[in-house]
Amino acid sequence: MRFSRVSIASVAAIDAPHRVSSHALEERLAPLFRRLGLPRGIIASLSGILERRFWDEGVVPSDVAARAGDEALRRAGIPREQIGALISTSVCRDFVEPSVACLVHRQLGLPAECLNFDLGNACLGFVNGMDMVARMIERGDIEYGLVVDGEGSRHAVSATIERLNTSGDARAFADNFATLTLGSGAAAMVLGRSDLVGDHGHRYTGSVSLAATEHNQLCRGQIDGMITDGQKLLVAGVELAQRTFTRASDVFGWTAAALDEVVIHQVSRLHTERLAGALGIDLSKIHAIYPEHGNVGPASVPMVLAKAEAAGRLQRGERVALMGIGSGLNCAMAEIVW
Repeated sequence: MRFSRVSIASVAAIDAPHRVSSHALEERLAPLFRRLGLPRGIIASLSGILERRFWDEGVVPSDVAARAGDEALRRAGIPREQIGALISTSVCRDFVEPSVACLVHRQLGLPAECLNFDLGNACLGFVNGMDMVARMIERGDIEYGLVVDGEGSRHAVSATIERLNTSGDARAFADNFATLTLGSGAAAMVLGRSDLVGDHGHRYTGSVSLAATEHNQLCRGQIDGMITDGQKLLVAGVELAQRTFTRASDVFGWTAAALDEVVIHQVSRLHTERLAGALGIDLSKIHAIYPEHGNVGPASVPMVLAKAEAAGRLQRGERVALMGIGSGLNCAMAEIVW
């Protein structure tokens, strides 16, 4: 999908307040480590994740998604009554129903005419949400839209540690390892019609996507953890990313050298390095947040984008690629002209 009338007015990220080191998780996993004779430091050495963040006890996804949305609206300078659509892409939820978007809509005081709903597609959700809002803007249905995401990993990590300590073996540790890399965070983005956003906006030119749903059993998540075949998921995900990059090259004229900044969904050091190597992308073009934040699910891509902007890595006119892969498998890649 190509867009000619859509710009990003703002992007915001909210960090969870509690830093939890991989060493601290291994201290909590002491019964399992003693039983299996695992060396300390294995989580950080295998993943490159030194720490991740947790919210306070009792914090729910809608609260932090609304905080991120409020900050994005403040940065964009957009009156709330002009927001025509709100999409929440959170994997984490307050309830089965109502939607997270419904709760965020109320907290932000958005107008009754503002369409609001959840969009779920694992770690790819935020990029899909951007596309959905952009399509509404391109058609002239709305002038501005807001995408939000709030993720919390405290419960899943704690429940996984308890299970592994009680009865986990080496296979269970491998199957549940991805859960131990999960982090918490929130992000939001305001998109709008380019002529209204003005010169301070960043053109969202479009996206491409591909599916490889024959791999839909490689990562299965519940509220209390994930079971993942990490090696097969890595191989299948990189192969799908290569095919998606080829399609993006056809649509947008991408080459690895032509991209100024590459914003990816960050799972671990291995995944980041393997993806960059497969696509021929210089690692210096990727702003790595996984060492301090871990895997923050669909919040990862907008968080990386917001932090790259804050670090002064993005200059006017540069081509920025967004790349996400969601368990299932689905892959999307999008372009922003900053």
